[in-house]
Amino acid sequence: MFVDTHCHLDDPAFEDDLDAVITRARARGIAWILDPGTTVKTSERAIALAHQYDSLYAAVGIHPEDCADASTEDLDQIEALTRDEKVLAIGEIGLDYHWAENPPKAQQKQIFARQLEMAGALGLPVIVHDRDAHGDSVDLVKSDAFNPDTGGVFHCYSGSVETARILLDLGFYLGFDGPITFKNNKKSPEVVAFAPLDRLLIETDSPYMAPVPHRGKRNEPAFVADVAAKMAEIKHLPVEKIAEATTANAERLFHLKEGRS
Repeated sequence: MFVDTHCHLDDPAFEDDLDAVITRARARGIAWILDPGTTVKTSERAIALAHQYDSLYAAVGIHPEDCADASTEDLDQIEALTRDEKVLAIGEIGLDYHWAENPPKAQQKQIFARQLEMAGALGLPVIVHDRDAHGDSVDLVKSDAFNPDTGGVFHCYSGSVETARILLDLGFYLGFDGPITFKNNKKSPEVVAFAPLDRLLIETDSPYMAPVPHRGKRNEPAFVADVAAKMAEIKHLPVEKIAEATTANAERLFHLKEGRS
């Protein structure tokens, strides 16, 4: 049994065949899927889908690439959405300095910090997007803006072993997806080998970054089994052990067995 802890089924890429996508996921042993929103609108869409499919849950948040015009009213709407029984986390939130056209760094940090504070006040874990912003991301989750008791995951982790050590010491989980299967990716497998099994999560980030042997195709939750297989190879463990551990980790982080299952 696997869990895809990060998949954007609200994306238009799944409009025409979502039922088939969910069916394929079940056939490959995916027990449940978490769909994080990136705006108020996509967060609402993720919640609607979560009520349509028993195996789907939602997270709500404003992504750093979408925060340029984020207002207090938008953040209030995100907070209101957390009252839904199928919402498990605040996310996808964080920092993204990769593209020059992204919102200014100061705006990204402000919206990230406010959502970290929201998560702490609500007692919800966070799903952090960190692309080319490792230093500032670490500084913010080490700051008073974040309550470490709520926990969280750095999804699609792309940092170094050294940064991973800091995040693990802060209590974070690390999420890995398709890139750990790419031949030219040396850093992420090193972190997978280093990190303790009880702090790892598997995900797809569908419809993006399909793992080998599906690279170049639309990604989907069923392919999380291929991520698990690569993680098992790196950790020198049976894939069944990876499935058991990462599922337990997801249930623990997102409190799925505490009245929300």
